[in-house]
Formats: sequence, structure tokens, C-alpha cells
Amino acid sequence: MKYYSTNKKAPLASLQEAVVKGLASDRGLYMPQDIKTLPKEFFDTIDQLSFQEIAYRVADAFFGEDIPAERLKEIVYDTLNFDVPLVPVNETIYSLELFHGPTLAFKDVGARFMARMLGYFICKDGQKDVNVLVATSGDTGSAVANGFLGVEGIRVFVLYPKGKVSEIQEKQFTTLGQNITAIEVDGVFDDCQALVKNSFMDAELNEHLVLTSANSINVARFLPQSFYYFYAYAQLKKLGREKNMVVSVPSGNFGNITAGLFAKRMGLPIKRFIASNNANDVFYKYLQTGCYEPKPSVQTIANAMDVGDPSNFARVLDLYQADHAAIVAEISGATYADAQIAKALSTVFEREAYLCDPHGACGYCALSDGLQSDEVGVFLETAHPAKFKSTVESIIGTTIVVPEKLAAFMQGEKKSIVLSKDFATFKAFLLQQ
Repeated sequence: MKYYSTNKKAPLASLQEAVVKGLASDRGLYMPQDIKTLPKEFFDTIDQLSFQEIAYRVADAFFGEDIPAERLKEIVYDTLNFDVPLVPVNETIYSLELFHGPTLAFKDVGARFMARMLGYFICKDGQKDVNVLVATSGDTGSAVANGFLGVEGIRVFVLYPKGKVSEIQEKQFTTLGQNITAIEVDGVFDDCQALVKNSFMDAELNEHLVLTSANSINVARFLPQSFYYFYAYAQLKKLGREKNMVVSVPSGNFGNITAGLFAKRMGLPIKRFIASNNANDVFYKYLQTGCYEPKPSVQTIANAMDVGDPSNFARVLDLYQADHAAIVAEISGATYADAQIAKALSTVFEREAYLCDPHGACGYCALSDGLQSDEVGVFLETAHPAKFKSTVESIIGTTIVVPEKLAAFMQGEKKSIVLSKDFATFKAFLLQQ
């Protein structure tokens, strides 16, 4: 399958080119030329399939023309060696727990898949010294770093906003060493993202280094996130609750909800989506007005959503041919201040005995406020609450247990490099490598 740029000015790329380049030469994001509709019989029997079996069927529709079947199956099954259970919160709302992977965050799915796919292409071509650049507002950094840790021929640079990720999140990618380098940027997430994007557009850097991105701008990162939407539907079908399924997606850079929109285009019968925002509400305002006005991000308790100019907005526009009416027909928006998110987290814990993280609580808010009587709601619980231990404990007033996986990261020594948000400084740093 060929991939085109959302800016429509770059030549078509193969899957390998799209994955290795990350960003098209015209600064656009790659999109597959075709989105295949899966057959009716797949959905008729989907509740009888495992997560890995479902994911392989979906992956085959995207990548089967470019990767041998056995190798693709190996990548899928190796990536998804953990469950993504659908847990009832009350009679009409379910939590899709995406935090059972190695770093306890939803990005384990896309990051692990991409690491394995990129490793396949590098091995296939005998390529060496590939540099992966990734900007993170929290969980992406840990998922990507751990997904690529120790992979021969690949070096990872994790850029994160200084002082704006939780301590546990930070420890998950600053203590690894080996082929992982953590860079504290004196700025916000959007500054980190700009450094990554500008690197791909710099001729001198690309002449000396092989660069790719592991953010959701990379097709191998965001497309696999569609897997768990199919699995959520399968689990609802087992319960006989699959009709009128509404999915609330805590949204930051919009790779997650874009993957859900792709799943719907492939035939998954999701009735509608809700993009739940924190105070960084540029997409919410776009839905209301039709005008997209990016702005500097502000810090919130749901820090992974602190994005003021989401990259994947370009993919949403492309998917709907910039038709605002078509977008709002399938996606509604909601925005919540920290106090509202904290109240929802506390209320769900007290009333339902279910503990959300701040991002999941934001997703729950949107369902609690906007679910119709005939609908069944699913919100994405994107990270384990213990990753935001101090924030969550201050809200619920009790201590939460840190899982062994997270506790192990906390024992390591933080190693990072502090840089300004100036591109020339970052460029010089990379060239020295």
C-alpha cells in the first residue's frame, strides 16, 4: 500500500519509507491510500476471537501487502502480550483499561508495535544507526523508550518539557541508559514537538543522520491503536451491550481518537466519539466554531493531554476532507477544568469503587454529561493511576499502591540532558552524536 501526505505535495511513499521517514518532505503526515472495510463475518464472530487474533486481522488490512504474514503475526502477537480488559464502572459506562502493558500506559500498544516494525525494516535492509526522535508530554516517552530499549542499530532521543511530567513518568525513561537519551527541554510539550518536526525538515541533519519519529505522527505508531477499539466492541458484544456504542477519548495530540476514526471507517459499528479535552481545548473550540486556532498549551493535572497544537488534527481534517459538518456529525467535544476532573475522579472512586487516573476521569466526565439513554459508553483509561500518585492521592485522600513494574523504575538514577527550546542548540547536539 502507498502512503500520501496530508499536505499533498510530497511523492507517494511505501510503508517502509513512511515508517522510517516519519514525516513527509512537505511537513505533512502520512495517510494510507486505502482504508479497507473488514467483512461482515469478522464482526459477526469478533466476540469469539482473542485480542491478538482481532489485532492481526486489522493489522493485515493495513500492513499485509508489505510485510510477510508470519512476520506480521509475530510482530502483533509479540506486541500484545498483555490484556486490555473492559471493566464496568456503572450500568451504562465501561472503562477500557489500557494500562496493563510494560509501562502501564496505552502507548505500549503503538510504541511496541512500531519498535518491532522498524526493527524488521532495519534488519531487512541491513541498515544501522537509525535515530528515533520522540516528544512526550508523559507516557509516550516511557512507552517508546522501553519498546526500543536494547534494539541494535537504533538510538532513541526522548524530548520532554522540564518539570511538566510526573516523577514516575520521568523515571520510566530517564533511568534506562543504553540506547536511550533523555532530553529535558526548557519549555512546553509543543516546543518539544516543534524540535522534532524541524529536525525532519533540516537538510544538514538529514544528510548526516537517519532520523525517524516515534510520535503518533508516525503511521506505525497510531494505526495499531485502532486494535483496542475492535477489542472493546468484541467485549461488549460478549455481554450483549454492543449496540449504540459511544467512545470517549481523552485527547491530547489526537493520535488515539484518529485511530478510532480509522476503526469506524473499517466498519466497526461505533455510533459516535467524544473528544474529551482538559483546559487545552483548541479542538473543542474548532468543533463549536469551525475555526482552528492553536495556542500555547497550559499545564493541568491531566498532563499527557497538555497539547495546544495537536499534530493529528491534520489527519482528522484529511479523513473528512475538511468538512466541518461531517466531523461534528461523528465527533462531539467536551472540555473540563482541573477542578471538574478532580471531582469526577473522587466521585467515581467513592460511588463506584473504581479508581481512574486524571485522563480517564476526563473521559468519564464526557460520558457522564453526554450519554443518551439508549447508549453504552466506553472511556479509555489511558494510564495506571499510580503514575500520577501524588495528584491522585491528594484527590481521594488515601494512599494508592504502586505496582511492582512502576516501583522498579523508581529505584533507578535519573540521567538527562537539559537543553533550551532553541532549534540551533538541539541541532548542534544531534550533530555531535
